Amino acid sequence: MPLHPKTLDVIWSYSKNEQLHMYRKARELKQAYIDNNTEALDIFRSWPNDQWVYEVFLEDSTRTKESFRNALGFHQISAHMFDGAHSSFNKKESYSDTFNMLTGYNTNLFIVRSKLEWVCTWLDHNGQEYARRNNLPFRPLFINAWDGKHEHPTQEMLDEFTFLEKNNWDTSSVHIALVGDLLHGRTVHSKVDGLNIFDSVRVDCIAPKEIAMPSSYIEIMKSNGFEVRIFDSLDTYFDQSDRAHVYYFTRVQLERMWDDILKKESALRKAITFRKDHLQFVDETVDTFFHPLPRHKEKPVLPSFLDNTWLNGRETQSRNGMFIRIIIIWALLWVSHIVDDFTWEWIIKDEYVDDFIREVDPKGSSEKSYSEWVRPIENGIVIDHIWKWTPVRQIKQQITKIVSLLKLYWKWWEWVSHSSDRVNFKWIIFRPGYTMNSTEIRKLAAIAPGCTLNFIIDKVVATKLRLSMPPKLYNFSTLSCKNTHCISFLSHHEQVPASFVREENNIFSCIYCGKHHKYGEVRDI
Repeated sequence: MPLHPKTLDVIWSYSKNEQLHMYRKARELKQAYIDNNTEALDIFRSWPNDQWVYEVFLEDSTRTKESFRNALGFHQISAHMFDGAHSSFNKKESYSDTFNMLTGYNTNLFIVRSKLEWVCTWLDHNGQEYARRNNLPFRPLFINAWDGKHEHPTQEMLDEFTFLEKNNWDTSSVHIALVGDLLHGRTVHSKVDGLNIFDSVRVDCIAPKEIAMPSSYIEIMKSNGFEVRIFDSLDTYFDQSDRAHVYYFTRVQLERMWDDILKKESALRKAITFRKDHLQFVDETVDTFFHPLPRHKEKPVLPSFLDNTWLNGRETQSRNGMFIRIIIIWALLWVSHIVDDFTWEWIIKDEYVDDFIREVDPKGSSEKSYSEWVRPIENGIVIDHIWKWTPVRQIKQQITKIVSLLKLYWKWWEWVSHSSDRVNFKWIIFRPGYTMNSTEIRKLAAIAPGCTLNFIIDKVVATKLRLSMPPKLYNFSTLSCKNTHCISFLSHHEQVPASFVREENNIFSCIYCGKHHKYGEVRDI
């Protein structure tokens, strides 16, 4: 049966059922390797010969690059190695132009590692448009081989596969301790969603505050139903008895730290490094230590004296990387000859209903009285209730933005009634004969939520619209995510249109990197 090809940009690109199915297939594949069952291996190995793959690693890699290279070799695919150091990136070519060019050379799949975050999400959208414009018989697919300090979904999948092995394939519950640099660690960030394959999840985050898990990821874990506890060191953790049996260590990423934190390197390492005197607190028959690697050869958080103990789970974990990446490629590239009764799913993204416009009863007529400062207009639009109960200075700033946004370059009026330095009623702006399209209404709602639009025909308010904050913000030329590592950040000049989704309490999250922005941060752009 043909599989549904889907870019793997984040771990939740695939549903829980799809992930578990891929882990079952990886289990079959690994067992076939152990048994040297060539017939079973050939079921996975057979491959159409018209697939082209590029490995594009714009940052150094050993395990991820080589395991993918071996996985492609298993599938009898000769991958093209993209040399970023000598590419047109050095001539300031954008990601989209480079990958569109390679797609045009009949490339089906890209494995991408980059410093910028959410690159694969953007490239997937851009690649679909490129394929449509050029009538290609396929759409390019992308595998995120990690992006900045955001996510590492293929590492997360091999980790979850390894956790399942340790758990005897029981998905009912898991209790895991995350130890190390949780601020910069992509592998631990992926776990906030990756651990959803288990029905019940308990996570103990162990790190000094300087390199602690970001609060945004803590909140995501809690919203996913995880029980989360915070500890500042292994010593503190071992002082209590409710301890995990799965320990996941990560290295201290000095290359991503500021000077003020680097000065504390020794203390930070001490807090998260396992010592021989800690052995009394672990049970070698049930506890296992994992590490995504690389491991610092001089100052490892997981020292080498553990290598020959039952606690060493990192070697099995590393070897599993090839098995799971063979299956990832198998799932992405339409292996239609494999007989499989599993139904692959499409992840349906949230659809945001434009509910920010409410039509209200105008209750107006030509008999209405007006203030001495306002005269009725025959045809046009009156915009009122602009930030009432707000200082006059701020309303004037808003009016300036509205005038610029809507190109109200002709004569316009303003009026306010107040009893102190706080506005008590409303301001009014109007332009006779002016009309507004849906895009302009959306933009107005974004910078002046709560305002009212009065559409006037023959001196009568024919339609009254009350605007609230739109569910999505986009199409502002200067709109930009404040995350400097995001693919949409203006200074990168990748021509990625910034877009934000409204969440609770008028918090806006970037659709690419997920960074939260307060309303004021977006409004002031």
